Amino acid sequence: MKDLKYIAAFTIPLTAFVALYFKGYFSFLTPVYAFVIIPILELLLPVDTKNLKTKTVEIKQKKKLFDWLLYLNLPIVFCLIVLSLNSVSNNTLTTNELVGLTFSLGIVLGTNGINVAHELGHRQKTNERFIAKVLLLPSFYMHFYIEHNFGHHLHVATPEDPATARYNQTVYSFWLTSTIRQYFNSWAIQNKLLKTSNNSFFSITNDMFWFTIFQITYLTIVFMVFGEVGILFAIFSGIGGFILLETVNYIEHYGLLRHKTKSGRYERVKEIHSWNSNHIVGRIVLYELTRHSDHHYKSSKKYQILDCHNESPQMPYGYPTSMVLALIPPLWFYIMNKRIPKSMIID
Repeated sequence: MKDLKYIAAFTIPLTAFVALYFKGYFSFLTPVYAFVIIPILELLLPVDTKNLKTKTVEIKQKKKLFDWLLYLNLPIVFCLIVLSLNSVSNNTLTTNELVGLTFSLGIVLGTNGINVAHELGHRQKTNERFIAKVLLLPSFYMHFYIEHNFGHHLHVATPEDPATARYNQTVYSFWLTSTIRQYFNSWAIQNKLLKTSNNSFFSITNDMFWFTIFQITYLTIVFMVFGEVGILFAIFSGIGGFILLETVNYIEHYGLLRHKTKSGRYERVKEIHSWNSNHIVGRIVLYELTRHSDHHYKSSKKYQILDCHNESPQMPYGYPTSMVLALIPPLWFYIMNKRIPKSMIID
């Protein structure tokens, strides 16, 4: 039964369904749940630093249940998108309802969309990578698949990585720098991959080209079926999804720096180069994303077997709470700056 705890990740789209059904004040149920109720639960519940035993790891690694819990997000996310678009385009909603539902869908696209895509994007199976790319589509962040796997994991905790926030950089500045730099980095990486494999820009292997076509097609279909209100809702909820991702990126590596060796190359990525959180609710709802140190230490490990490393820098709060704190820069700097080893500060 303990394996079924990750069903809790579906409580976020569930709150979005409830918001969509009842509307009114319920339109804001998802943001309230994600950034008020969950942080309160994390403050009340103890952290869990236990790691699985070797035999248990072997069993859980092969258990298909954990994979299907990820796959199930695909129909859930797109069902919610269609229902939301149908509702906002065929009903007269108040401004508050539109704003609330936009935030609600955006949070779902960030957590059950991009976050699940992040996990599946590291897998080797073609069908899992396909699901990852499709889940990135409604947030217009399909390029994340390329930049994250071929850029971020290589350059993490260095000035070369756009997804690593500098010391004393605000989350608002980071949204801008990370979003722009990651997109252009993705094209640079894609062009390098094409040259390495002796393929032209218009090759079928040019993922960035196809990502652009798919995303434009998605918005075109939304406009043709759901009109102006529908496409505006799709655009703003998609932006909400990738802003949520970038806020997570911000807190995951804030202020951490890898040193260069005598050869001029950066030291290998270690457990100390990502912020870790063992707050149980965030761990479950985000499919163990909060054990980010182990993910970077060995990115091929599946979410259900990630470990806690004592040497990893520990966040004082869970990811949902930390994301809220990041929105208040003076408070974030006051809490986090003193936790960063002086030798690792990015100026």
